[in-house]
Amino acid sequence: MEKLTFYALSAPEKLDRIGAYLSERLSRDVARHRYGYVCIAMEALDQLLMACHCQSINLFVESFLKMVRKLLESDKPSLQILGTNSFVKFANIEEDTPSYHRSYDFFVSRFSEMCHSGYEDPDIRTKIRMAGIKGLQGVVRKTVNDELQANIWDPQHMDKIVPSLLFNLQSGEQKEKESPVELTERCFRELLGRAAYGNIKNAVTPVLMHLDNHSLWEGKTFAVRCFKIIMYSIQSQHSHLVIQQLLGHLDANSKNSATVRAGIVEVLLEAAAIAASGSVGPTVLEVFNTLLRQLRLSVDYELTGSYDGSTNIGTKIIKAHEERQLQEAVIRTIGSFANTLPTYQRSEVMLFIMGKIPVPGIHLTLPEGTRMIQVMLLKSLVQVTAGFQTTNMLTALPSSFLEPLLSFSLTEDPEVRLLVLQILLSLIDRHDNRPKFANMRCVIGISDISVLKLKVDKCSRQDNLFMKKHGQQLYRHIYLGCKEESSGREHYEALFALLGLLSVELANEEVVVDLIRLALALQDLALSTDEALPVYNRCAVHALVAAYLNLICQLTTVPAFCQHIHEVIEVRQKESPYLLPEAVFVDSPNVLFLQSKITESLGGSGYNTERLATPYVPQYTEEDRLSKRKSIGETISLQVEVEHMLHYIAFCLPLVDSVGMEEQERERRRQVVEKFQKAPFEEIAAHCGARATQLQSKLNQIFEITIRPPPSPSGTISSGYGQSQSRSVPIYEMKFPDLCVY
Repeated sequence: MEKLTFYALSAPEKLDRIGAYLSERLSRDVARHRYGYVCIAMEALDQLLMACHCQSINLFVESFLKMVRKLLESDKPSLQILGTNSFVKFANIEEDTPSYHRSYDFFVSRFSEMCHSGYEDPDIRTKIRMAGIKGLQGVVRKTVNDELQANIWDPQHMDKIVPSLLFNLQSGEQKEKESPVELTERCFRELLGRAAYGNIKNAVTPVLMHLDNHSLWEGKTFAVRCFKIIMYSIQSQHSHLVIQQLLGHLDANSKNSATVRAGIVEVLLEAAAIAASGSVGPTVLEVFNTLLRQLRLSVDYELTGSYDGSTNIGTKIIKAHEERQLQEAVIRTIGSFANTLPTYQRSEVMLFIMGKIPVPGIHLTLPEGTRMIQVMLLKSLVQVTAGFQTTNMLTALPSSFLEPLLSFSLTEDPEVRLLVLQILLSLIDRHDNRPKFANMRCVIGISDISVLKLKVDKCSRQDNLFMKKHGQQLYRHIYLGCKEESSGREHYEALFALLGLLSVELANEEVVVDLIRLALALQDLALSTDEALPVYNRCAVHALVAAYLNLICQLTTVPAFCQHIHEVIEVRQKESPYLLPEAVFVDSPNVLFLQSKITESLGGSGYNTERLATPYVPQYTEEDRLSKRKSIGETISLQVEVEHMLHYIAFCLPLVDSVGMEEQERERRRQVVEKFQKAPFEEIAAHCGARATQLQSKLNQIFEITIRPPPSPSGTISSGYGQSQSRSVPIYEMKFPDLCVY
């Protein structure tokens, strides 16, 4: 072998003849099954190839590749592995001169076939697959950097290489130290790391096709793993190309099952987190527009129950819980993309999403569809605004965004109102103070506000301008939010946090005074007899006011103010604990008797509990209607007692320590009681029935316009033009005595 190598180096022009001879011998030995001589010939070719680097090596390489092809075509696994190892050695050689006519198509196809080997013996099967992976790695190394070679990035090659790698990446057989999975991952990373800007699409498209063909989106795990490898392997400036392909693939699968779309969205979520600032690319709004379109489609699918809007027998039936999982995934992905944007672009995205939210009365949509889309888009805004930081509130929150947002806080839907409050809290909180206001019960018991460790900065000029422009709007919506009967514990805690953040983040002396005025107005709201607020809401408003005044008095550091607030809180703790957060905002689910528990208990003891499922409704008789008039006096007496009790509660709250004010209050109560005790019955009835009289007059007007008189007893019909021929009087025109109508 040494003599042959010396001869080849001394006379390089003889290399082609040497290669041709060895190739002929190897072909003959393979045909005659003389595998020992085959190994000797390949060893000789390998050593000559490694030793000789001259311009005439191209002719020798052709003979070498011909012999490697002969081995790979054999059905013997040992010869296939031998040929692959020789090719890998050749692939690691850097040639001095390019080759214009060399083709690697056969090797790509054969190595891809070996990657899918189904040999019976698992050990040999693993060796064949690993040989195929190494062969593909060698082809990539040999061709990827040589522009004169066949373009390995062409779809015809990528459609064989990438699925073969993914097949082995998915197999998960790890019996040896160097498993096919580890080798495949290294090869895949190397392939993607060499991809230029124009080749990303050709490399990623086969991945998407493989995941589609083998239904791997639904499991999510493997798809996420593949794209993590892709995102970490490609150059960072190319990340947005992968994101765009995923978004396009999501659009292409718009009518696929929710689990498939959810898998693509989960991959997008992970990819965006890895790519960070490079994930969105130049088309910022297009990314969010695609995600919002998928969100709207999902809502439509959930409402209609099919992907094409029809309910034919052949259409796919949609599972609502899968669509909801998809919607949550899209919302999380929107937040993930938003977190990668700078502040000015995030403000644009917020405006863009706000413009998509349907406003009742303008967008003619089904009520359920309108509500669901509102909720989903507001949840998206919650994700986008999370962690939002800005120094200039005026530019970050223009009127075109804030006014529509606040308008949604006046809707009857409690979920929508709560989402709006969460968005406002995220926008106003710039120093991470929001978690410190999360528990109202803790704040009310703090006598030293320093334990909260609030971060308070001096109010800037931009903040002052913002509050001058939008402060009254915020106060109004806080006040109206407290008036909503459907508000629950979460709403009042969010309103308290909003008041606290306004006091810490945006308050100057003028704003502090306005906020105290607002708190006192809320207290008056809870005491008002004109508002139909339930007892729980009244107590919750009192508790909110107490907690907020305890906070603001310590922020102002005025001793007399603090002393008065603390005195009132102490009195409430002793006399009226139901006006403090500790008694109002508690988790006590077992304070009511449960029908289900009672039914179960009685049913187990032999009682017939079927009628328990039907709620009891009293049946009114004619006697009850006649006795209604007798209860007027009792009703008036009850009104006197209720008003007396409300005034007594208001009197018991020592908000002002003035003896003169107490005397005035006592005199006013005496006059009210005396009025109801001594005034004539007609005057009291007129006072209580004013609204009923006004309603009756309106109904009379409506009847005159819309209802024609009934036919007369003689059968004639009264004319519609004022020429009445009927002598009968309609019931609604009859005049009854005052005492008969109430």
